[in-house]
Amino acid sequence: MNVIAHRSATFKEVISQHNRPCVGIFLCSGDETVAEICAGAGLDFLLIDAEHGAMGLETVQRQLRTIAAYPTVPIVRVAQNDATVIKQYLDAGAQSLIVPMVNDRAQAEAAVSAVRYPPLGIRGIGASLSRSARWNRVGEYLQNADSLITLVVQIETETAVGNAAEIAGTDGVAGVFIGPADLSASMGLLGQQDHPRVVEAVLSAIKACKEAGKFVGVNAFAEQMAQKYLAAGADFVNVAADVSILARHTEALAAKYISATATAPAASY
Repeated sequence: MNVIAHRSATFKEVISQHNRPCVGIFLCSGDETVAEICAGAGLDFLLIDAEHGAMGLETVQRQLRTIAAYPTVPIVRVAQNDATVIKQYLDAGAQSLIVPMVNDRAQAEAAVSAVRYPPLGIRGIGASLSRSARWNRVGEYLQNADSLITLVVQIETETAVGNAAEIAGTDGVAGVFIGPADLSASMGLLGQQDHPRVVEAVLSAIKACKEAGKFVGVNAFAEQMAQKYLAAGADFVNVAADVSILARHTEALAAKYISATATAPAASY
């Protein structure tokens, strides 16, 4: 018997419903408690990073289940533009995906094909076996799956910036995520995300994506850069990661208390 199962909003729905840019962070630790703490913080989205985070399919699925109890929308960044990998994360219940390292229209079309069932794509059919369809409890899932999925492709090379208009204009691509870190490396400016050439490339990509009628976001941990890209029209910005927040704040505590006690005169009793 099919029933209408609860589902979280997709990223494209969250983008369209807000009259302001959306803000979120990476989840890289793979820890469910960390995911739950972040899910209750009031952020618009949490980007579960299965590309750089030390986590696999089961870990991602556990985080999806945890975040589902909260209004923030979970997005999964898969490790690669591979139909089998994408199918597995969709079946695990991810409704919003980021596919990295998309450099041209052909690669964007491959990602689109991977998230769509035949005849529009090549996604394997396992609705009765997977969380995505609640084990066949979501009525008409196969017919409606395409409308439930948000596909975001990632532009993060100089080549991709040059092809931004055709990538964003690909049918089935809902939005674009720009990665200045890899972009700077591809431009021979490794680690220089704030270099004028890198910034100009990001601004160019934002403009091209907006002109193509698609939403666009940027990864920008530095507040100055995040504000600059928001002012340029970015629809969402990823401003931190769970692990970076923990690293910087523990460093600040160590500097505050240990440095202070190290320079203070010894107590006499």
